[in-house]
Parts: sequence; structure tokens; C-alpha cells
Amino acid sequence: MITSIFNKSKQINFIIVLFIAVLAFLNARTNTIIEPISILFVAKQITVFFICIITILVFNFIITKNSLTQSNNYEVLLFSLFLLTLVQTTSNSNILISNFFVLLGLRRIISLRSQKNIKSKLFDAALCIAIASLFYFWAILFFIAFLFSLIFYSDNNIRHWIIPFIGVATVFSISVGVSIVVYNDFFEIFKSSRSVSYDFSPYNSTKYLVAITMLFSFGIWSSIFYLQSIKKKKKDLRASFKIVIIAAIIAFVLILLAPKKNGSEFLFLFAPLSIIITNYIEIVDDKWFKEVFLGVLVLIPFWLLVL
Repeated sequence: MITSIFNKSKQINFIIVLFIAVLAFLNARTNTIIEPISILFVAKQITVFFICIITILVFNFIITKNSLTQSNNYEVLLFSLFLLTLVQTTSNSNILISNFFVLLGLRRIISLRSQKNIKSKLFDAALCIAIASLFYFWAILFFIAFLFSLIFYSDNNIRHWIIPFIGVATVFSISVGVSIVVYNDFFEIFKSSRSVSYDFSPYNSTKYLVAITMLFSFGIWSSIFYLQSIKKKKKDLRASFKIVIIAAIIAFVLILLAPKKNGSEFLFLFAPLSIIITNYIEIVDDKWFKEVFLGVLVLIPFWLLVL
């Protein structure tokens, strides 16, 4: 039933995804609103929700443009379900903006497979990830994806290795200038926390444990088959699929390092994990197993709402 609905790209799929995103957004704010309801507050919430939706649309565009999955909507369904699993991911505006720019950066990195406009793509990607790090410092870890992308494409052009650093330097220079003008201080704008925390006690609740267990168990299982399937992909697509698994690993490391562990840091994992699990669903031949597999992923987030 579920697989037949999302097996092909349809408008109704995005209506369902929108409903799940709205449910996650509203649930995250139930009993947590501490600000008085005002026009400014409502405008802020609408803006945050708009970022959530535009992130899903950009994610779908990246998938379609780079053929990272077949012509279906499993990946956006999974992304929205993950938002519902950990509704805290819709609350932190800085992480939402940071993740949005990370996706834009990964889009440019993955598009390197065309071997066209390499310099501009490297510069744009570095620019996006550097901007992402302004909102959430540890997003800078995704800069590692550059190194792997250049290795995967066997790029020996020294200028291509330097360009990403120029992109970062550009953002740094502009940010310092803005900081001087706005705050009369060189580095006030770089306020994102650079600290590290290994205190995982905030996850010690039923909702967190179930959610994290679901993400990692399904993610690890799917990753095993995902890695095996890369060899079967077209040669020009293999590097793109490798970058996805690298992005998932980087997101996992980011979660471990996150200075404040409240669940919102998992947002960086959702995009690569959705692609990995979708690729696994696509290679499953047993229809009933596929239905049960996807059915569990759908039911758990809704079950967590009533816990």
C-alpha cells in the first residue's frame, strides 16, 4: 500500500509529506512555547516552517538532478518521517539554516561528476559550507567532502585543491567586515559554539532511545547493501553515491561532537540517510518485506507522538 503510493513521483506524495512536516512542526511547539503570541512570533514561526519546506524541496531537487534514487518519492517521505521522529529538528532555526546551506554545498560537490565548471562549483560549495558553519560551527566538518570528491574524481589539478580554501577565506573576510560594521568587533559575528560535549544523558528517555535506535538500526542495515550496490552503479555515478555515504559519516561525527545534545543535531543526518535507505528499498524484491520495512518506518514516528 505505502510502496504503491510513493513508488512513483506524484503530487499527492508531496501533500502527504507536507502534512507530516506540519505535524512535526506543530508537535515540536506543543507545551514548549515560552514567548507571548504576537505578530513577530507568528512571523518567526512561519519563516522557520518555510525553511523546513524549502529544505525538503531542495533535497528532492538534488536527488532528481543527480539520479541518486529512482523516480519515486521515498526519500522525501523518509526525510519528513525523520522530522516527525525527532521533532526537535524543526525548532532550532540556526541548525535548519545551516543544514540548508550544507545541502546546497553537497549539491555542488555531487554535480562535479559532469566535469563542467569545476572551479565555480568548488568555490560555490565551499562558500555554502562556510556560511553553514557561521550558523552551526561543526557544519565545517562537511568541508571534508571536498577532499574526498577530489580524490574520487582523481583530480590532480593543484588549483582545484586550493579553490575551496579561497571560498572559505571569502566568507571569513566578508563576515569580519560585517562584524566590524554591525558589532564594532572583529569576531562577534562568529558566535556559534565551538565547544564539544560527550554527555549523552539528554538522550536518556524513551522517545530519544526509540528514535535513535530506529535511525541507526535501519541506517546501518541499509548502508551494508548500499555500499555493495555502488559497484553496480554507472561509473560516472559511483563518486556521487560515495559522497552520500561520506556525508552520512560526517553527520554522525557531528552528532557525537555536538555541544548541545537536544536532538536537533540529527537534522544533518536525515538527507544522506534518506538516500541510503531509499536505495535499499529500491533493491528489495520481496513486496511484503518492503511493505513491512517501510511500514515500520512510518508507524514508529506516529507512535512516538503518543508516548
